[in-house]
Amino acid sequence: MELNDLEQQRVQKLERLREAGGEPYPRRSYRTHTTAEAIAVYEAAESAETPAPEVTVAGRVISSRVMGKLSFAHIADESGRLQLFVRRNSLGEQAYDLFRKTVDLGDFVEAEGPMMRTRTGEISLQVTSIRMLAKAITPLPIPKEYEGKDGKVTRFGAFSDVEGRYRQRYADLAVNPEVREVFRVRSRMIGALRRWLDDNGYLEVETPILQPIYGGAAARPFTTYHNQLKQDLYLRVSFELYLKRLLVGMFERVYEIGRDFRNEGVSYKHNPEFTQLEFYCAYTDLYGVMETTEQMVAYTAQETLGTTTVSFKGQEIELGSPWRRITLREIIQQGNGIDYVAYPDVASLRHVIRERGYDAARNATWGHLVDNLLSEVEPGLIQPTFVHDYPVEISPLAKQKPDDPTHVERFEFFIGGMEMGNAFTELNDPFEQEQRFLQQGRAYEEGDKEAQPMDEDYLRAMKYGMPPNGGFGMGIDRLAMLLTDKHSIREVLLYPHLRMRD
Repeated sequence: MELNDLEQQRVQKLERLREAGGEPYPRRSYRTHTTAEAIAVYEAAESAETPAPEVTVAGRVISSRVMGKLSFAHIADESGRLQLFVRRNSLGEQAYDLFRKTVDLGDFVEAEGPMMRTRTGEISLQVTSIRMLAKAITPLPIPKEYEGKDGKVTRFGAFSDVEGRYRQRYADLAVNPEVREVFRVRSRMIGALRRWLDDNGYLEVETPILQPIYGGAAARPFTTYHNQLKQDLYLRVSFELYLKRLLVGMFERVYEIGRDFRNEGVSYKHNPEFTQLEFYCAYTDLYGVMETTEQMVAYTAQETLGTTTVSFKGQEIELGSPWRRITLREIIQQGNGIDYVAYPDVASLRHVIRERGYDAARNATWGHLVDNLLSEVEPGLIQPTFVHDYPVEISPLAKQKPDDPTHVERFEFFIGGMEMGNAFTELNDPFEQEQRFLQQGRAYEEGDKEAQPMDEDYLRAMKYGMPPNGGFGMGIDRLAMLLTDKHSIREVLLYPHLRMRD
């Protein structure tokens, strides 16, 4: 490894520690308390007027003031931070000297001794023994903190380079506690979603990530190759077709939370791999799924944040029901002044779109042009909104409306100016499904590379009989953005995809 000057200096300290008989990377720690637990047991002893407890704590050194015969340091672990009160008389001259000459910011250390309270009132550990747990060779971009007279703490020099934070998420997490909190919120959110689904009779299942035929969404797949089977395979773009097969197999409510992969562009709300929740419920429809969505999202916010009211991009959003409901045709007419139903062919719709000043690519299908019109309206959909009744051309897996065969029972829901999820009254007629697949095949031949291929096995499953059902898919990452008030998907992904550096 190539080392810079600072790293070489730390290596020299590592070697000095070894020469003194210390081990910079011991096999184990003997921690008895987290920093929070150590503080709590001291406060309990102080209240009971009993002797101060002796503890062994461990953590990363985040601040240090090394003086003559007395030094102070703070260590941090996941539970919080604790001050170390290090005196030469308590530690011993040789050990104190070694501490001064070998310990740096960023090192993991283990310290033992009785708890105490300093003259300034800070609960601390009076160190009687300290040893290295992991020597940090590369200095972390640890911010400096200054506490003003009003008690407000100001941080300077934080790791704020955005791309650097994404590329070195480990360092970002180590020095930015607010980033760690984002991922704690995300974890609580996923746990709450699971609880709601489990408590409402849904069975969590796992379906294949490697699929011989991809489907369930309009997306380009990633392709791979199985050497032993000599077969092209695809990373899934959706769980849908595999989950609905389970309804044929007599499971009535199923869900999966997992990764999907789409070979598409990257944006503030798109990453090539992302986490999705999909569920399918027998004997319900689009409108039952709307009620389920309202209940599940409100429950998740309440369990995660303690409220159903969230702030996103400076807007206050109420996630409790009821949510607004409006048809796709109405929302586009209100937003763009275009009634797409009046322009049933691609040429006439493209003409009126361009006439109104919107982009309309020459190779776009009629369905894609309608979808583009919705995209123009999307940023204004701040409060939770169900947009329902979509053209059949862009919804190949949904049931047609009984009073309008050109449209299907489908909704997308929007919050904070983002599309959050998608749902259908699912198609369960195998003959109609076959025709939809054939139409998608023709669209692919005409240049729509996101069209879905024919899936003979899925049709075979449907011929055994599939109960009427409602299906739902939601981007977990976007819900995390909403609940943490983060405006880029990269802020809620531990390891977002980034372009390779030259």
